[in-house]
Amino acid sequence: MTTMENPTAFGSGNAATDKFKAERVTSDTSVERASAIYQDVLGALADVIHKHQVTYDEYRVLKQWLIDVGEYGEWPLFLDVFLEHEIEKVHYERKGFAGTKGSIEGPYYVPDSPRLPAKCTMPMREQDRLAPSLIFKGQVTDLEGNGLPGATVELWHADEEGFYSQFAPGIPEWNLRGTVEVDENGNFEITTLKPAPYKIPADGPTGWMIQSYGGHPWRPAHLHLMVKAPGKRSITTQLYFKGGEWVDDDVATAVKPELILDPQPNAAGIEEVTYNFVLDPDA
Repeated sequence: MTTMENPTAFGSGNAATDKFKAERVTSDTSVERASAIYQDVLGALADVIHKHQVTYDEYRVLKQWLIDVGEYGEWPLFLDVFLEHEIEKVHYERKGFAGTKGSIEGPYYVPDSPRLPAKCTMPMREQDRLAPSLIFKGQVTDLEGNGLPGATVELWHADEEGFYSQFAPGIPEWNLRGTVEVDENGNFEITTLKPAPYKIPADGPTGWMIQSYGGHPWRPAHLHLMVKAPGKRSITTQLYFKGGEWVDDDVATAVKPELILDPQPNAAGIEEVTYNFVLDPDA
């Protein structure tokens, strides 16, 4: 099966919105907490309006832009690029976690990817096999360093042209997506391709906003991962590549020093890197 979604901002944005809307989410936020948050948000906006003496024309442009974001289906994209990294940071610090740090999920996660053995090659097209290979391996452990059998390492990333399966046309449904089942010691070894930097969809309202302040829409090359084990807190993260373009200037500001990989050629000349995941106990 291949996807039929359009890689333009409109097509990609609506695909991301449809994925998000497939599962309605709720929160146990109290009325008092909701009131405090809403008041602070509106108060912060009021402060900006007064600080910069926002005009009626600028206000109408904002209203028009907000409508455009919704019609293009870009709220998942916009919020994930500009806000999620702050939510993730607060979540990690508030919970007092000691395990591996996470990062943003991004708008292109799709659940239920094919199950793969501990040593595996990611599903990919023949043309993907022409791209530079990457061997990504490691171990999933608890805080004491004990391997966690039963853990899974879910991996997804863009292809060498910056497109994700299920969000661009002509790409097999599960291309470069898989859920790896670790071995009895928590180890895994995944052969995949080394992704390239890519632009977030920039021909829609998110891109228009970035252009309006002279920014850029580029994200550095990265791997997405979701690591789980029974009785442990799951980790969602992104891993980047040392020296890669845009690592120091990510539009999503999601890069952290702890999340940078430094692959080195192995005896066969294939780039290889080890990265271990340490999971906190589930609360």
